Formats: sequence, C-alpha cells, structure tokens
Amino acid sequence: MMAQELSAPGKNAASEGGYTEEYLTYTLGPEEYAIDILKVQEIRGYEAPTTIANAPAFLKGVINLRGTIVPIVDLRIKFGVGTADYTPFTVVIILNLGSRVVGMVVDSVSDVTMLRQDSIRPAPEFSASVDTRYIKGLCTLDERMLIVVDIERLMLSSEMALVDESLA
Repeated sequence: MMAQELSAPGKNAASEGGYTEEYLTYTLGPEEYAIDILKVQEIRGYEAPTTIANAPAFLKGVINLRGTIVPIVDLRIKFGVGTADYTPFTVVIILNLGSRVVGMVVDSVSDVTMLRQDSIRPAPEFSASVDTRYIKGLCTLDERMLIVVDIERLMLSSEMALVDESLA
C-alpha cells in the first residue's frame, strides 16, 4: 500500500452555530473515533516496525520515515480495544504533533468529515476509573457516534512515554 499524503485544508467558516473543522475518522474495535485532520501527516499501510527492548507492549517499535525515526503506538493495545490483529486494512496514521512525529496503529481509516464545533458534545462524567481527559467530546454523524479525541494531548502525555517530561 502506498503512503497517502494529506493536504491540510484548515478551518472553514460556517453559518450560524460556529465554524467547522475537518476530522479524520478511524476505527478501533467496534468504535469510531475522530481526530483533527491538521495533525495528520500521512496514512500508511502497516509494516512491522523495529522493536525496542523493554518498551511497553503498546509501543510496537520504530520505523524510519524518510530519515525520521518515528515511534509506532498501537492504540488497540494501549486501551484494550479490540484485538491487535494486523490485517490488510490495518493502517498507521502518521501524526505531526509540533516538533514530534508519531505513528498510531488503528484498525482502519473511515473518511474525512466536516464537523461543526457546536455539534461536539462534552463527554459524560464517569467514575475516576474512566479517563476522559483525552476525549474532546462526542458527536453524532448520520447514524454513527464519533468519539472526538484530543490526539496531541494523548500522544504527548507522560503515560505514553513518547516525550521526555522536561521537554513537554
């Protein structure tokens, strides 16, 4: 599978009710998620990365992407969502998060969709055992419920161990 370069379209003004932004939707197990398209550098087919000794199970390893060493995180393992089967539909979304490039393994990519910011509802309050700090909110699109993720906050968090905390 060839890498697919994505152009960064930006934000668009909308009539009443706020502006719209473009989001890339993807699946992890039975759930569908959305992330800001401006954070996506490209989408690649899954290739087994070079493993790193003593890394957490969700950190699959690293790849060399045109001279840049990119850590690859499998979100299915990190969040215990679905099984980590690597099929022809499994893809790696390469994210550009400020000065850091990170890849995340997902089951499949669905599409790019426009979401009005006022259509994203806050995530409901759960007990302390459910961590919602990486969820921007929930949005209904047609018959689908999308979980809108703050991917930069998630990937650069200390629990992901991708960035030295003194640099974050």
